[in-house]
Amino acid sequence: MKAICIIPARGGSKRIQRKNIKDFLGKPIIAYSIENAINSGIFCDVYVSSDDDEILEISQSFGATPLKRPKGLSDDFTGTREVIEYCIKQLNVNCIVCCLYATAPLINPQILSQAIKEVQPSIYILSAVAYDSTPFRAFVIENNKNKMLFKDMFSSRSQDLQSIYHDAGAFYFAYSDTWCNKINIFEDSKSIVLTQMQTQDIDTIDDWNIAELKYKLLYCHRNK
Repeated sequence: MKAICIIPARGGSKRIQRKNIKDFLGKPIIAYSIENAINSGIFCDVYVSSDDDEILEISQSFGATPLKRPKGLSDDFTGTREVIEYCIKQLNVNCIVCCLYATAPLINPQILSQAIKEVQPSIYILSAVAYDSTPFRAFVIENNKNKMLFKDMFSSRSQDLQSIYHDAGAFYFAYSDTWCNKINIFEDSKSIVLTQMQTQDIDTIDDWNIAELKYKLLYCHRNK
């Protein structure tokens, strides 16, 4: 079955202004997602969905097909699945659909190629990363005193505790009917596990700087 990639990229980012087209080591950050999707060779089309004309123009210059979406699907309360479902209906497609975030420059085409092989009916394939410190050691501070959340784990060695993962916020794969009918992305899902170097939440300028450092360590030396 054919596959398409949809990159959601609204214009109204709050914490980092114009984040999706902000310069990241020489080109707009969204360009990395577009190029990784194209270079993976697994998609017949790569789309960028946005309410913002500048984002759509820049995306098109890097090889993506622009998809204009209404302002009502571009606010702080609109979920990713709603955007992808709208695009699927807009395109009238029945295929594998990848949602690839615009701010995921640390992954590479090989990761996308690996992920698509795991796609099955009625489940989502998502990117995941292990917590760098085990949450089983977590505690809260109440009345100026520490209170462990998992007291029964106190005497366990860290290396004996189960690894716990969270959504890496890079991509999701699923069949188009799964996107349209299955609201909970995490229900019966499977993960492609990324390393700490391959993922970075980018919500602040500090996050942005860390992502640039990781990219340089991962990829820049290969180009020398």
